[in-house]
Amino acid sequence: MQNPPTYPLKAVENALVALKFLQERGEIRVADVADHLGVARSTAHRVLAMLVFHGFAIQDARRVYRPGPALRSFHEAGMAPPDLVTAAHPHLRELNREVGETVHLMVLQGNGVRFVDGVEGPQTLHVGSRIGMLLPAHATSGGKALLAELPDEELRALYPRGVSTGAAAIGDLAALRRELDGVRRRGYAVNSEESERGVRAVGVCVRDAAGRAVAAAAVAVPGVRWPKRRLAELAAPLLVSAARITTALTA
Repeated sequence: MQNPPTYPLKAVENALVALKFLQERGEIRVADVADHLGVARSTAHRVLAMLVFHGFAIQDARRVYRPGPALRSFHEAGMAPPDLVTAAHPHLRELNREVGETVHLMVLQGNGVRFVDGVEGPQTLHVGSRIGMLLPAHATSGGKALLAELPDEELRALYPRGVSTGAAAIGDLAALRRELDGVRRRGYAVNSEESERGVRAVGVCVRDAAGRAVAAAAVAVPGVRWPKRRLAELAAPLLVSAARITTALTA
């Protein structure tokens, strides 16, 4: 057995042990974690609150904690089909050529989205690459598309302190729910200058063989060239591209 670090950071150790305990048990309560860690219930509650904040756990109406979307994504990563970026990139490049604008691929990370790939538009005025960036999910088109796939209890767990008012159109959880209802009706999400002034985007989900959303593809455009009323024109080619990425992932 490997020896523990000489100077362990207790808070980090507690969080990691609690995370492993949650993964093993599937359902835990504050009292369970307090007993397992040998700490006060107030400390156990803080540890679990941090896991919820980062999407590793969710709390249901019975105050039971269960694995959250971030923990499930780690668990499923080992059973994933071909590498997401490798499978998606040729289709992102094809979409980029078709629409002549910047395209991105992103994954949900807590209540943010991480941009994992992209191709910049060929025109002089275009949206720059955001590869590597983490932005609030509720302020991006791809993030909204992914949030719209979550059950309400998981959505609430991702926003334990409510929704940031930084996004132009969404100031609270109720407004976010209304926005996500629209995403589900349309089949695609829209960001109109919510993540960055002058930038608009359309996003849709990329799915695995079981139909679960594992990523989102988006087209990002300069607002001066694409007024909000025209964004729906980008949805059709984007949906086709996302379907092709899904096929590549599940082949």
